[in-house]
Amino acid sequence: MVETDLAPEVAPPATRRQQSPGLLLLAVAVIATCGLIYELIAGTLASYLLGDSVTQFSTIIGAYLFAMGIGSWLSKFLEGSLLRWFIRLEILVGIVGGCMAPLLFVSFEYVASFRLLLYALVGLTGVLVGLEIPLLMRILENRYQFKDLVARVFAVDYVGALLASLIFPLVLVPQLGLIRTSLLFGALNLAVAAVVLARFPETQPYRRRFAVGIGAALLGLAVLFGFANRLLAYTETLAFQDQVIYSKSTPYQRIVLTRNPRELRLFLNGNLQFSSADEYRYHEALVHPLLQALPQARRVLVMGGGDGLAVRELLKYPHIQRIKLVDLDPGMTSIFQHNELLLALNKGSLNDPKVQVINADAYQWVRQDTAHYDAVIVDFPDPGNYSIGKLYSAAFYSALSKRLAPGGRMVVQSTSPYLARQSFWCVAHTLAAVGLHTVPYHLYVPSFGEWGYVLAGPDAHWRGDAGPLPAGLRYITPATIHDMLRFPPDMAEVPTEVNQLNNQALVRYFEEDWGPYVH
Repeated sequence: MVETDLAPEVAPPATRRQQSPGLLLLAVAVIATCGLIYELIAGTLASYLLGDSVTQFSTIIGAYLFAMGIGSWLSKFLEGSLLRWFIRLEILVGIVGGCMAPLLFVSFEYVASFRLLLYALVGLTGVLVGLEIPLLMRILENRYQFKDLVARVFAVDYVGALLASLIFPLVLVPQLGLIRTSLLFGALNLAVAAVVLARFPETQPYRRRFAVGIGAALLGLAVLFGFANRLLAYTETLAFQDQVIYSKSTPYQRIVLTRNPRELRLFLNGNLQFSSADEYRYHEALVHPLLQALPQARRVLVMGGGDGLAVRELLKYPHIQRIKLVDLDPGMTSIFQHNELLLALNKGSLNDPKVQVINADAYQWVRQDTAHYDAVIVDFPDPGNYSIGKLYSAAFYSALSKRLAPGGRMVVQSTSPYLARQSFWCVAHTLAAVGLHTVPYHLYVPSFGEWGYVLAGPDAHWRGDAGPLPAGLRYITPATIHDMLRFPPDMAEVPTEVNQLNNQALVRYFEEDWGPYVH
């Protein structure tokens, strides 16, 4: 890797004074920001496509940092014109990092060993990024004393990392999405190469040739940037059987809505949340057994359920006066407040004057709330990762139980007692562990199979026929409520651990239960 045609890059004093060490320090800030952005893109994309965000982020970060270490070690073998090596490196980082997200999205449905491709790209990007800072430090070593050099380079590097960590979730993902963010920061690496090429006199012998390469790479990234939405739509057409009519990346999840002649389907991070063909079964079973047992309920809290479908069912009870819905993602609640197709599905429930929509982390919000509720409906996504698993923990249920008014009850969607038997009973046992009396029940939803819920309250008194049911229900009747209480032997109770914050046993059970049915 030694360039024998060029002498080591030591400029005469007059030339060196024309150079700008400050420009190279600015380059450090830019490349540090780009490097962390690529790492965040890889982790986020892996969690979107492969699930389990904690595991994906942990392994991606570990692999990326290890690759950066390899790159730092390899930097000692670069000799000769260091600026020339640096410009080459920025071009490579711009191309590889910039194309990482579009390449991974497109290849997900085609490549059998997708994880191998993912980690190969993460490793290659990490090696290239790991070369950058040591190389720049060698370029700057004749311009600063060593202690000043180390202090300045690493200070600027960490500032760039802080900037990336702030703008990625707050600006880039919601405004640009992963594909355009990847392409934009690839272009920034290429811009660094172009500025260094133009501003330093010793690049004159090879300036034209590199300028053509940088221009071609920028043009390619610009074309992909312009077609990013079409590219994403194409990849989602491959991933989903039906026509994709809406898709959006938020800081929390990827929201996709599909349609066929029979139904609308909502997917979050690729996981089906409901089908309009049979969601009424799920939501009637979630709401009406609880509300029938609470004929005097006035105040209701809904945790999750940003689609407004549970709220739609609640509004069938005239005696309910106030409903609070707490959902983390404003992107989710917004589309169910404004999209005409979805408004027809949820009957405009989230816009009803009785309903207050609060976008907040439910785990934190419930600890700050001081109100009490006659009924609490917990409709979170399945506990497929630790960030959601905490919402099924004993600590959360204990805090939530304190929000129940005297005689109040709650109900928790609890995944499938047939396909995820350990997971279902773990939820029931966790609720019981905080002093709540539980009533498990289940029904069949065609889109999901057997699905389960746990009704819980501070005392054992529960009558499924305490009050009348609203007119016009399509599934729930007094008879079906009693049928839902019966569990056949293959769904009967099994021993489990309690889901605590420090063990997240439920996430482990969920992975074991659903593992045979995915991929």
